[in-house]
Amino acid sequence: MKNVIVTGGLGFIGSNLIKILLKKKYYVINLDKVSYSSNFYNVKDFSKNRNYKFIKVDINNKNKLIQIFKKYRPRVIFNLAAETHVDRSIEAPNEFIKSNIIGVFNLLEVFREFTKKNRKTKLIHISTDEVYGDVLKGRSKETDPYKPSSPYAASKASSDHLVYSYVRTFNINAMITNCSNNYGPNQHPEKLIPKLIYNIINNKPLPLYGEGKNSREWIFVDDHCEALFKVFKNGTKGEFYNIGSNINSSNFDVAKLLIEISKKKIKLGKNVKIKFIKDRPGHDFRYALDSKKVLKKLKWKSKVNLKKGLENTFNWYLENMNYYTTLKKRDITQRLGIVK
Repeated sequence: MKNVIVTGGLGFIGSNLIKILLKKKYYVINLDKVSYSSNFYNVKDFSKNRNYKFIKVDINNKNKLIQIFKKYRPRVIFNLAAETHVDRSIEAPNEFIKSNIIGVFNLLEVFREFTKKNRKTKLIHISTDEVYGDVLKGRSKETDPYKPSSPYAASKASSDHLVYSYVRTFNINAMITNCSNNYGPNQHPEKLIPKLIYNIINNKPLPLYGEGKNSREWIFVDDHCEALFKVFKNGTKGEFYNIGSNINSSNFDVAKLLIEISKKKIKLGKNVKIKFIKDRPGHDFRYALDSKKVLKKLKWKSKVNLKKGLENTFNWYLENMNYYTTLKKRDITQRLGIVK
């Protein structure tokens, strides 16, 4: 059985990726520093699986990473350890620099040393479409320049450049993926869709920035995780891969669709209405990825359409209301990132 390391595995995408890797019969070592967005609820269904191991560690702890790499000799590292919420990066950018840039540097140094004798080991660095900035027309290709608008996006852009520089300079076996907006089970309610679902269930207004016209390319998390596995198995060293659904929807349309879906599941309260709030600084209007490369080269495409994905997601939160009790109330009810 081959060992796999997933950093940030108590988070949203990481926990869903681990679930898929376990089904594919890999032994998975989950490295997570246990921050506010980490949640043991996300791994409860497989926490006792004999092929799963959790280790509390920050990727900034270089010595401990060295020990873990030597002990488990992973076949691949999926790097999902990151601060990810744009709004929080506006309030406190320092943490994003430490985790997303310095943390990645430490991981690269450990990986570079480890792979001098373990040359088959791969590093998959997971990034975001936000590095490309506003895309008012067309779709971003892997060769397009980065134009990050937020401290979060800038920190991820920096880490992408670091990874690529280590490929060019030290010949490490690494690949970079840039994915569109994920949604699905286990997502922290600082993000739009789980926050809207919580508010619908609890008879609260649905807050949307500006006029709700900002457009995002939504992808169901399982589709993203399957793409990451394809990159691991068939990707080429030093390549960038865009991963998206190729379908955009405005935040307003997503909110409306969730209301429609919820009407079939629960009785809606009178306070469940869309509420436009002050926009956040530097809010990009539209993200859109050109994913032809991953479709052509790796034979991957998304399978879950937005309506079906939102239905699955709404059902999961409705059936897992205990998930919300593991979180701070401020994280559930407030929108962050408003500069006064």
